[in-house]
Amino acid sequence: MKEVVMFLRQLKANNNKEWFTEHKAEYQSVQAKFNAFCEELIHRIEGFDPSVRGLTLKDCTYRIYRDLRFSKDKSPYKTHMGVYVCRGGKKSGYSGYYFHVAAGNETDEIMNSHILAVGDYCFEPKVLKTIREDIVNGDGDFDDIVRNQLDARLKFSEADKLKRVPQGFPADSPWAEYLKLKVFCPVFEPDDSFVFDKNLCANVAEIFKTGKPFLDFVNRAIDYVREEM
Repeated sequence: MKEVVMFLRQLKANNNKEWFTEHKAEYQSVQAKFNAFCEELIHRIEGFDPSVRGLTLKDCTYRIYRDLRFSKDKSPYKTHMGVYVCRGGKKSGYSGYYFHVAAGNETDEIMNSHILAVGDYCFEPKVLKTIREDIVNGDGDFDDIVRNQLDARLKFSEADKLKRVPQGFPADSPWAEYLKLKVFCPVFEPDDSFVFDKNLCANVAEIFKTGKPFLDFVNRAIDYVREEM
């Protein structure tokens, strides 16, 4: 994976069409390496999560070209490569397993870091409400998943929390801190030593395996809302 990251760092310093065209062969080489990693990762996830069986590379990966229509940043290329493995594929609306490597920079923007995450960053309001209801009515099962099953390196962002428990939920609930969450997507930002390890795919898959009970919990809420529609 080191070769992929080194290319992304060069791309970050030369994010223009002319440079990219001159280095197209190098891009194709690192893209092939990343795709091979993704195919192995999908296969490993299939081993513990049957809901993702049958997914192809196209179902789970993204183009390197940025959508510039509504962005002030007109840099034409992404400086990260990512894979999102979830039931039905990346456009299904289900929560899943996300991993990407990035060029990195001095800002705090999370997309510029290497990322390993489970969940999703955008739930529709009805799904979010259902997740919270399941937490309240679950007799601590969500807390058990987070504390005892989820890899300790996967953390919820404190920035993605409400200051108060949302209206309609008990402010004195023992699960109040979970109810304040707006984003149910715990994240781990590994360093280069993790990403450059020769056993990267196996290591990522092992962390993702601990996230399956969490994903089962949130995807159950998605199923419920869809059935009610």
